[in-house]
Amino acid sequence: MQFNQRLRTITTLAFLYISIAISAQYSLDTIELRTTLIPLKTKEAGRNISIISNDALKNSSFTSLDDLIQKFPGIEMQTRNRFGAQADISMRGSTFPQVLVLVNGMKLNDPLTGHFSSYIPVSPGEIERIEILHGAASAIYGSDAVGGVINIITKTYSAPGIEKKTSSGEIDFGSNSLLSTNNNILIQKENYFFNAGINITKSDGEEIDSVRIKGNLLDSYNNYFNNQTLGLSAGIKLNQSYSLEARTSYDKRDFSARYFYTNSIFDKSKEKTTNTFNQIQLNRIGSNNSTHLKIAHRRGTDEFIFSPDFASTNSHTTHFINGQINHMQSFNDKLILNIGAQLDKRKIASTDRGDHDDLHSAVFLMLNFIPKSNVNLNASGRVDYDENYDLAFTPQLNASITKKHLTYRASVGKSIRGADYTERYVSFNLNNLTPGRSLGNPNLKAEEAFSEEIGIDYNPNKHLSLRSTFFARQSSNLIDYVSTNASEIENNQNLQPGENYFYAQNITAVSTHGLEIEIWNKFIKNSGIQIEGSLGYTYLNTSNDQETISVYISNHAKHLLSANAFLNSEHYGVSVSTLWKLRDEKLSESLGQVVNSTFNSWDIKTYYSPLSNIQFQFKAFNILDQKNQDILGAALPGRWLAFGIKYEI
Repeated sequence: MQFNQRLRTITTLAFLYISIAISAQYSLDTIELRTTLIPLKTKEAGRNISIISNDALKNSSFTSLDDLIQKFPGIEMQTRNRFGAQADISMRGSTFPQVLVLVNGMKLNDPLTGHFSSYIPVSPGEIERIEILHGAASAIYGSDAVGGVINIITKTYSAPGIEKKTSSGEIDFGSNSLLSTNNNILIQKENYFFNAGINITKSDGEEIDSVRIKGNLLDSYNNYFNNQTLGLSAGIKLNQSYSLEARTSYDKRDFSARYFYTNSIFDKSKEKTTNTFNQIQLNRIGSNNSTHLKIAHRRGTDEFIFSPDFASTNSHTTHFINGQINHMQSFNDKLILNIGAQLDKRKIASTDRGDHDDLHSAVFLMLNFIPKSNVNLNASGRVDYDENYDLAFTPQLNASITKKHLTYRASVGKSIRGADYTERYVSFNLNNLTPGRSLGNPNLKAEEAFSEEIGIDYNPNKHLSLRSTFFARQSSNLIDYVSTNASEIENNQNLQPGENYFYAQNITAVSTHGLEIEIWNKFIKNSGIQIEGSLGYTYLNTSNDQETISVYISNHAKHLLSANAFLNSEHYGVSVSTLWKLRDEKLSESLGQVVNSTFNSWDIKTYYSPLSNIQFQFKAFNILDQKNQDILGAALPGRWLAFGIKYEI
């Protein structure tokens, strides 16, 4: 029966996509990438790079940015609650701290833990596009860029064009007292621009079965949430050569975190987080060169209450200040060089992890060479010094060859990731730690990995792109939590003798290989009907020679399938998104909960537009009411319905 269900799902997706894969007049390769430091088109990068366009943002039905991103090929979100409470990001079988998230090219990852990488302080209306680089990028960005890079590019950092003033937004009301509103104002002149966006999503939550033993419900809770994001940005052209851009944002989340991190029957967790992210950038543009100075500061707070029944509050405050300068020089039409330097400082004050800080510096370069008109070579190298993992060198080499409609590409590189403050110090300040808890290790080495990929892209016309990529990664010193007896742990001063704890350790000989297949297209009829779609499939296999039982290694889907279809006309439109996974089944006997081997979810959005600037819309999330879980115990929402209005002036 499971096989038949999977076959029906795959057949439906294939039919869905074939129905929209028809001819059009739209270029998918006109955008110059900003994630590669040197502006390149996708066929020149030698990498698998996906772009989520502004149109896809407008057409998609999503509950948060992490929910949006997982709808497109190659990214797995292991979600605890769909509406932006928390999600772990995985790319190419990476662990969640191994994906780097950027806002306008500046690092957003919280030094406390990779669990917070999906807390992106950008409202949807501010986004110009999202660039997704699949695979290693430490030679450009340093630590964390192992599985891939997600770069959120806001409208204020796009080049000023036609003068315009727009006000847009939407408001939806739905199941379980859901209120979701997203509003944006953009003013763009020849010499300056201003943008403001706000996003609020809140609900009382639905009732979730949390403990069910032999079919009998023993406990339940509501997965409430209240998430708010505000962003302000502006830019000014000082003269023909210099421009200044700045952005500030604030993100606040208050949500039920029950079973997000544990399977304990005593878990009644609640969590509140804040995230303030400020950026400033000075640009100098010359005739054949450019220089960019960027400074960013991220301040995050986290208050976690395990249970109101006893004292269990942990509070954390983190700071991450990051400055970098890079200079790009074009010597001729065949050779471009980008060199730069970075200096940043991380700091934490925590009730259970203690107070710590680290200084980091780096120098890097990227060279792009075009020996022939259809051949592109680029090489990157970076040297990092960190007080945590000392000196590290990461090289990268990419190549692409284009012949008519085909692009052949290959890449090889090294990546690193230093341990975060949770992996190094979690539970250090807690006395008489109960068995089964996680414990940090201050002596962790930095993770290292060598990655290879080869791919072929087929672009038969301006609207259709088919990509296939085979990739492999060999990791050493991979950090994970392993069940370890207290007698084998050096820092065991707060442990109970003879008991086991999940101790952070470096695990060697972990290898990952897989295959990515993607189809992207856009079709526009003369009648004004627009059809757009994407289909992505990822196969992954991870092995560990030591067969160590760990928490996060291999905690990814072996098969991942995502599909989107959008149809829009002057007065009506519909979008359909689906996600299907096949992974290992997991069971919690204490909670009576299970992560099924299959995951399947469908979202639908329809709208009617009586006027050109007004839409009445209906959204259905998980319309088939599937009982899904990504994290054992954290049941995902069932069917949610929402009605609303959307405007643009």
